[in-house]
Amino acid sequence: MTERAKVLVIGLGGTIAMAPGAAPGVVPKLSAEALVAAVPGLSAVAEVEAMSWRLLPSAHLTLDDIEALAGLIAERGPGLTGVVVTQGTDTIEETAFVLDRLLAPGLPVVVTGAMRNPSMAGAEGPANLLAAVTVAASPAARGMGVLVVMNDEIHAARFVQKRHTTSTAAFVSPSLGPVGWLNEGRAVLPLRPDRSALPLPAAAVDPAPKVALLTIGMGDRGELIRAALDAGFDGLVLAGVGGGHAAPDAVAALADAVARVPVILTSRSGGGAVLTSTYGYPGSEIDLIGRGLVPAGLLDPVKARLLLLLLLRRGADRGQIAAAFAAEA
Repeated sequence: MTERAKVLVIGLGGTIAMAPGAAPGVVPKLSAEALVAAVPGLSAVAEVEAMSWRLLPSAHLTLDDIEALAGLIAERGPGLTGVVVTQGTDTIEETAFVLDRLLAPGLPVVVTGAMRNPSMAGAEGPANLLAAVTVAASPAARGMGVLVVMNDEIHAARFVQKRHTTSTAAFVSPSLGPVGWLNEGRAVLPLRPDRSALPLPAAAVDPAPKVALLTIGMGDRGELIRAALDAGFDGLVLAGVGGGHAAPDAVAALADAVARVPVILTSRSGGGAVLTSTYGYPGSEIDLIGRGLVPAGLLDPVKARLLLLLLLRRGADRGQIAAAFAAEA
């Protein structure tokens, strides 16, 4: 007889757990136990344990929260088939990416939420939670790293992005597409992205470093770059135009920044890898990389900021930072 799957559901709050409050609007109110109890047929998929760990809007979560969550998952992992994390959709891609960099890829870990709160018609939270538990309980999900399950689609943490403010189909993976989907109550996972990166060690740097994410626009003169340096940021992530380009008047500020802190080059385009060897004009990717900016490969600006933060928290030097981002190409 096959042993029954055991899945731990950890609740962090978010829209999936919100209800009307005393003031206008909805606020986090529902426990993980309440979310699990509201899903028809969940007990047929796995033996589910619910744990209410936070009850916050996802914009209130911090990197310290997610580092602690990774420690909790690592501690509870033995004896479990998989773990599901429920939270608000605003920062699902960030939580999933950080967990993906901190946890070994063996145990299936799935992050899910809802675009519609439980008081709305068509609230999809129960369906997303059922799908997430189904994926976490599936042997096919082992070794896949952290996954995001929304709208019956399965996305890899490295690629997923929230690209719509309200649609239930808000989550996409522009550079890859979903790695799988749910079909008649079964997880289908035909794609398996590379998971060769080793988990990062525990953080050791105190106080925690700060990284600014700056978007370049037409005619940018670099004032915000200089302001970030003056404010004491320990690293910068540049979301350049197109393939990773900057206005010529911003180049001097970027050169000054590289002399002081690590600067990561990404694209604001939303899909595709930052270029490294195509354009040669001032402010092009060849020019900026030649000045010391580190290309982020396939990582979008939000994830590049998180990776740089994680590395700086662990005392990584410039060479180690460059090597980590080179692995994202």
